[in-house]
Order: sequence, then C-alpha cells, then structure tokens
Amino acid sequence: MAERLQKLIAKAGLASRREAETWITAGRVLLNGNPAQLGDRADLDFDRLEVDGRLVGPAQEKVTVLLNKPRGYVSTLKDPEGRKLVTDLVAAIPQRLFPVGRLDFNTEGLLLLTNDGGLAQHVTHPSHEIDKTYLVKVRGALSETMIKRLEGGIKLEDGKTAPAKVGNVRAVGSSSWFELTLHEGKNRQVRRMCEALNLTVVRLKRIRLGFLDLGELATGSYRHLTTAEITTLVKGK
Repeated sequence: MAERLQKLIAKAGLASRREAETWITAGRVLLNGNPAQLGDRADLDFDRLEVDGRLVGPAQEKVTVLLNKPRGYVSTLKDPEGRKLVTDLVAAIPQRLFPVGRLDFNTEGLLLLTNDGGLAQHVTHPSHEIDKTYLVKVRGALSETMIKRLEGGIKLEDGKTAPAKVGNVRAVGSSSWFELTLHEGKNRQVRRMCEALNLTVVRLKRIRLGFLDLGELATGSYRHLTTAEITTLVKGK
C-alpha cells in the first residue's frame, strides 16, 4: 500500500515525520531516481526510496528508550564540532534511534530516543501540551515577584511564554533551587526565561516528561519504555 514518503522514512527509523519533510524539501530524498516532493507516496514493494543515497527498507521493530542524559552530550545525530552524541549512549541497541526533541549540551536529564516517528511527532507537537518539568539551580534568590512572572509568562524575542508552574523553591547558600513545569518547547526556553529575570542558571535537569520520570535511573543510563507506557504517552490514558 502506498504511503506518504515522510511516514515511510519515519517508520524505517531514520527520522521523525517532521524532519523527514525537511529532508524532502531539501532534495535529500529520491523516489525512483527522481527528487521527491512533499505529498508523494510510495509502496516499498514496488518503488525505490532513497535518503542521501541510502535505500529505505521495511519498517524496523519500534524501540523507545528513556535516557538520563549527562551534561556534555548533544541531542543531534551529527555534530560538526565533534562533540559526544546522545546516540553514543544507546549504541548497544541495534535499531537506529533519534532523540525526541532536544536537551542543550549542558542540560541533563530525561530524554526519549526512538525510531518511532509517529510517537516522536506526538510528543513534540505543541497541540498536545505535554508537561516538561525541570529542576533548576540559579545564582541568587528567587523572589515572589520572579515566581509570579515565570508563572504568568515571560516576554522573549520570539514571543511570550505560556504560563508555567513553579514549585519546591528552596534556598541553599547563595543559590536557589526550584522546579519549573512548562509545556512549550522554545529553544533554550528555561535558560532564557531565567536570563530575562537576571538569573544565571547554574544547573538544569529535566526530571519529568508527562507522567514519565527518571526514578532511580543513573546518569548516562537508559531503560526501554513498556508497551503500556507508550500507549499512555500517545493516548493520554
């Protein structure tokens, strides 16, 4: 049965559907030897589909893991600077996984990796508003005024952030720790929100994504999501 090319690429575990669409528009995808177009469909039993010269085959077994990302890793499949990749940490898994969303180089914590393009699209799509909770350490005191501004939305250069939730605020020496929950995915959003309040982030760790949390998972380790967890993540029940 013929399916859209981005869906086939995602099912093969090469990228999310959204990323596959950018590959198609960038001319990296060939269908039967010709540059593919958005909207094209193919049946892999009859058509030849290539990405960067690599033949796209049948769908792989779907695998999704929850990684406790350490600092010092980038959440991309390649890095021109030669830095360590989060995929290095799951190299023992035979399927080719890609990160669902991103955590900055110096941000640690919960990151999903998968070869399930549909799952990745669901988790990252803004309309689903999946909560992401971060443990934040900043220099200085977090005042009540700052908390109200974070919870009411901060004006950034790319627009005002949606209301967030602040909890478990505590002072430790000259620093403050707190949890920040948001459902958006703006680039470096937590750090920029804090910078707008003249707060310097010293440590940033994502500790929850929806109902998922790190539990006792050690830094640099991962675990496979269960079928029940994946169903709940997608269906929300």
